[in-house]
Amino acid sequence: MTGSRRTALSKKEEYEADVMSWIPAFDRFSKQSARFAGRPLAFTAAVAIILAWLVTGPLFRFSDTWQLVINTATTVITFLMVFLIQNTQSRDTEAIQIKLDELIRVTEAASNGLMDLEELDEATLDLYRQRYELLARQARQP
Repeated sequence: MTGSRRTALSKKEEYEADVMSWIPAFDRFSKQSARFAGRPLAFTAAVAIILAWLVTGPLFRFSDTWQLVINTATTVITFLMVFLIQNTQSRDTEAIQIKLDELIRVTEAASNGLMDLEELDEATLDLYRQRYELLARQARQP
């Protein structure tokens, strides 16, 4: 029994190692894809594809299949881009939070309690926001 459990664990560990090996490649791919999607060339390519689709309309007599092609293509591309952009956005946000935490940590007058603030629950965040809104109002008063 112990041998089969050990085999199962090693298979699980193998699987996890395989999954973890894809993460850096996915990160690079998502970053490059997000960069490309935000460039003028990507927009121009999208417009060219739409124009080509429109031009072929009379050739296919504006059929349901002709319409289905563009609907399916745009849906699939949108679905995939949501995940790629979310990956890039999450990584960028995390990096910004780490940089802000470091600035708070090295600033003597700053409150170290503000580090990792994004992990707090909503009620605690509301208390911090109210405190800083009050400080801002007081600073604006003559």
